[in-house]
Parts: sequence; structure tokens; C-alpha cells
Amino acid sequence: MDFRQKIAISPMSGYQWMVVGLAVVLNMLDGFDVLAVAFTAKSIQAELGLTGKHIGSLMSAGLLGMTAGSMLLAPLADKFGRRPLLIASTLLSALGMLMTYFAHSLESIALWRVVTGLGVGGILPCTNVIVSEYANKKWRGLAIAVYASGFGIGAMLGGMSAVVLQGGYGWRSVFLVGAGLTLAAVVALVALLPESVDFLLNKRPAGAKARLDRIVAKMGLDGAWSFPEQAAKAKVSVLRLFEPEYLKTTLLIWVAFIAVMSAYYFVSSWTPALLEQAGMAKAQSQTVGMAVSIGGAVGSLVFGFLVSRWTPRTVLIAFAGLSAAAVFAFLSANTLALSLVFAVLLGALMNGCIAGLYTINPTLYAADFRSTGVGVTIGVGRVGSIVSPLAAGALLDAGWAKNDLYAGAAAVILLAAVAVFFLKAKED
Repeated sequence: MDFRQKIAISPMSGYQWMVVGLAVVLNMLDGFDVLAVAFTAKSIQAELGLTGKHIGSLMSAGLLGMTAGSMLLAPLADKFGRRPLLIASTLLSALGMLMTYFAHSLESIALWRVVTGLGVGGILPCTNVIVSEYANKKWRGLAIAVYASGFGIGAMLGGMSAVVLQGGYGWRSVFLVGAGLTLAAVVALVALLPESVDFLLNKRPAGAKARLDRIVAKMGLDGAWSFPEQAAKAKVSVLRLFEPEYLKTTLLIWVAFIAVMSAYYFVSSWTPALLEQAGMAKAQSQTVGMAVSIGGAVGSLVFGFLVSRWTPRTVLIAFAGLSAAAVFAFLSANTLALSLVFAVLLGALMNGCIAGLYTINPTLYAADFRSTGVGVTIGVGRVGSIVSPLAAGALLDAGWAKNDLYAGAAAVILLAAVAVFFLKAKED
């Protein structure tokens, strides 16, 4: 039997869940690393005498690095292996965090935030692909959803720890601890992480059969497996995304990613400020904003359980439609309690959409350039996360009301549902 078929139909082993667990830990660290500036912004601003615009540029630097990392580093995983690129990217992220600890100017902090973002951008496509390959068909959606929830969990834990660390040791300690934890993750990856199954099957590096045999033994798979006949090696190139076989798929998944990321990052970034502007007390508006993040962590897990019964595409379309409805329910809330309830619901549904896109994305491209397809798509989606908060600010200056912006977010996420409807994942 083909190795991929054996993984798809066999029960999940402890070894496979360990691989998923490593990816979750990395995603948690990514959430901590990327949002470290948000946790320490006021302290950095006070020490260096920066303006709000300067702090905004530092926040954008990490996101720009992530976008570049996804697009530029991910294709290297299809050439040299997902395991080595994942280790190198994690090391790069740790270096960025460590050097931020020593930075003493706006320019140097911005530089090392870009480096940190580059590392995170290289990590995300590799972990997404590896989780997809090591999970069986029944639990793949849950595995990817658990993995996707790690980012939000890491961000929340990072926020709480940042309060303690800054109080006792100053803002630099947040970056030093982040660097230490990320370096520890590098050691764990070197010791425990296997290579991508599809990379070994398709690229056939030296010792591929022996390495796959060891993976089979660790997964406890019974019976013999066949080394499939090797297909002619295709060139790993971003241009393949635009060949007739993939053009429609590429454009649809890009639209879906940009739309979902735009809507989610608008809601998560602007909700506290817009509610305060509308008359809600500052502490209450911040609580509602945190409720969106809490809902996001829960939504990924709920999505994962649902896709064990229905196809990811079906659940994703439903989540997108319900997200649009939840936007209007949130706007209609006239008490703090209702606002909190609908904020959790909105965050859960929108982040569930992100988990759904992570689930579908690896199924759309052939194994020999899967990291390229996944990485470029995630990078393109990041453009939405960067542009939407800026666009919302510009529209507010142009006279748009709060409700108009939220209605626009609902329309955008419905556009994602339409794109996914016309998208055919291989598992459907």
C-alpha cells in the first residue's frame, strides 16, 4: 500500500500527535514573538521617546517580515526539505528576538522585528504542511485546527507574562524570554521532528527509504508499504501557481485568504477603539476586544471537531456565512454582556475560517511544490492583515461610520465564502 494511503486510513499514533504538538508549540511561540511589540509598545515608546506612528511602524515591521518570509523562504522547503527550513526559520526567529533585546534605536528594533517576522513567515507554511501530512484523514481537520489555535493562545499567554516580566525586569526581558523559549524549540526540533513524508517520497534524497522505514516504525504502522514509482521531477517555481492546472485554484484561495484575513484583522485591531469612540468606557472596550481573541482560540478547536464529520470546505462556507451574520448581531448588542457574547462568537467564527483555510490550503497543490503554494498563499493573505487596519483608518477619516466599516467586513467575508464555494479541495 502507498505510504500516504496508510497514514490516511490508519489510527493516529502517539508519534503523530507528537509531531502535531511540536507544530502547536511553534505556533504558540510565533504568537508570542510576533505580538511582543504590542505587549511592550508603551514601555518602548517611553524609553526611546517615540511617537504613535513610530510604534505602528514597529508593529508593521514584523508583519512585513512574515509576508516576505512566507513568499521567499517557503519555496526553499520544496528544494531542500521542510525539516531543515523549519529549523533554520525557528533559529532566525530566535535571533531576531535576541537582537531586539540589545537594540537601542527605532531603526535597529525595526530591523530585528523584520528578521523575527522572516523566521515566523518561514515557519508557518512548513508546520501547516507537516501537520497536514502526518495527520490521518479523519483527524486532519482537528489536528490543523489545534495547530492554528496555538497562535492565539501564545499571544494571550505572552500578553499575561509580559505584564509580569515588564513589572519586574523591564520590557527587554520579554524579548529575552521569547528568544530563550524559541531556542529551546530549536533543540526540540533537531531532536524530535521528522522530515516531511511527501518530501521524502517525491524528492528521494539520500537514505529516503531508510528514513521512511524509521518513521513507519515510530508510527506503529503494520504491514508492508510500497515506495511509489517516482514521477518526473517538476521544477519548483512560483510560476507553477499560474499554470492552467492551478490558475483558478490559486486565484480563488488567494481571494479567500485575503478576505478572511482582512475581516478578522479589522475586527481584532479596531474593535476596542471603535467601541470607545462610540461611547463605551475604555476598560470595557478593551475587555470586548479581548473577548474576540478568546473566541478566536475556541473557534479553531470547534472547527476541528466539526470537520471530523463534514468536509472542511462545507464547514468553512458555513462559518463564513455565520461570521457575516455575527457581525450584525454584534452591532445590535445594546448591553456589555451581549457585546461580550457576540464578540466571543464573532472571534470564534472568523478564526474558525482561518483554521479552515489552513486545512484546505495544503490539499490544493501537488506534493513536490506544496510548501511553495502554501507559503505564497499565506503571504498573500498577510497582505490583507496589513492593509485592512490601515484602510479602516483611512475610511474613518473619509467619514465612514463604525457600522459602515463592520458591514464592509461582513461583505468581505461573504466574498470568501463565494470563493471557497467554487474551490475544489482534493479531499472533497
